Amino acid sequence: MWRLRHDRVVSSQSDGRFAPSPSGRLHLGNLRTALLAWLFARSGGGSFLLRIEDLDRARSKPEHERTQKEDLRAIGLDWDAEAPHQSERTARYREALEQLQAAGRVYPCWCTRAEIRAAAEAPHGPLSVGAYPGTCRQLSAAERAERERSGRPAALRLDARGPEIEFEDRLHGSVTGVVDDFVLWRGDDTPAYQLAVVVDDADQAITEVVRGDDLLDSTPRQIELARLLGLPVPRYAHVPIVLGPDGSRLAKRHGAVTLADHDPERALSWMASSVGLAEPGETVTAEQLIARFDPAGLVTSEGLGGLFL
Repeated sequence: MWRLRHDRVVSSQSDGRFAPSPSGRLHLGNLRTALLAWLFARSGGGSFLLRIEDLDRARSKPEHERTQKEDLRAIGLDWDAEAPHQSERTARYREALEQLQAAGRVYPCWCTRAEIRAAAEAPHGPLSVGAYPGTCRQLSAAERAERERSGRPAALRLDARGPEIEFEDRLHGSVTGVVDDFVLWRGDDTPAYQLAVVVDDADQAITEVVRGDDLLDSTPRQIELARLLGLPVPRYAHVPIVLGPDGSRLAKRHGAVTLADHDPERALSWMASSVGLAEPGETVTAEQLIARFDPAGLVTSEGLGGLFL
């Protein structure tokens, strides 16, 4: 195992993005994250892009994409180019996969979800709880041939080799994580999220990724994958997610949580006040918030009121 630190000098202008999955209407937590990503970019004079992450063909619907865009516009957000669809970029993802295969960094994995859970619960050195310990990487030639004969489709995993990645997050400070052997290509012949997002951010020239802190643990994987592919590593800012009244991540089960249930002006007012950019109940526009926005003021989870009631 080796330790890698990924710091880079980034100009004050940061080009950002918001990348929703069109599987339903955006809730107020999604919209607040989008607002913050937009403010990070616009306050520094950068561009802001949209990307449609529709790799899940079964759940992704054009009508969901349409309402998501309508909701973003309703709170005053804009973007600078037509939004690409991941479903139309499979050839580009396969090109990246083949680059990793040529470098000997990919192997097939036949583990079921139950097998992965059981393996992840066992002690395996420096990897975090829930990390994949490389079960199929350690198969003998005979064991691999047996699994190939079973007819079970194999996913393709990165042979990560356990690097410890350290990076500086603009809100969380120094963050370190050990990279496990994560999936690059799913058994249903679909590109996996980690591969797609790294390639997309590079191709869209994203210099700063602003997203919910529930994705903080994915960042070491994405940094290492970008390194292996020879792609630039963006700067990161993981903002606290909005919580429901029960303390769990805001979701549809919490009831009236979308703009279908709330006036967009009042919803934007709540979002702005929850991050300290407006007084409670103050009417503001997204454009007005640009001048008020200071990333240095968003330092801890406590600084971003998380609870939506």
